[in-house]
Amino acid sequence: MRISLTVNGSVVSTEVTPQVLLVDLLRETCGLTGAKVGCGTGQCGSCVVRVGDRSVKSCQMLAVQADGTEVTTVEGVANGSLTALQEALWEEHGAQCGFCTPGMTMSLLDLLEHESAPDEEAIRAWLAGNMCRCTGYNAVVRAVQTAVKGTT
Repeated sequence: MRISLTVNGSVVSTEVTPQVLLVDLLRETCGLTGAKVGCGTGQCGSCVVRVGDRSVKSCQMLAVQADGTEVTTVEGVANGSLTALQEALWEEHGAQCGFCTPGMTMSLLDLLEHESAPDEEAIRAWLAGNMCRCTGYNAVVRAVQTAVKGTT
């Protein structure tokens, strides 16, 4: 099938078989490796990207479902400098091994677009779809709070 989508502002037109996952298209066709293939079952959140105005687990979406949409990966969120959230994740040590960080970043950016000043409970609830073995989440929650303080 021929599909066309906009990835990080660039139009991508390509042929795919119906079973190709969006994460595989992004990684293999587009060369964008920020979205990770962790569990492959939608449990870990390492593959989160934005499709239109919502975050999705790209291991659970077929590439053909993204036809005609705008997709943003972690590579596409910063234009030459880190976002306030990315800076805060760095400063608050919210990234340890880094495997989950791109997906968590994309998910949290979605949260911050819906809620300008989420409290700890809202942040933790939003993170329920992202697994991290290294941080214990406390540093990630602090990072979101730091980013919010810096932008309000």
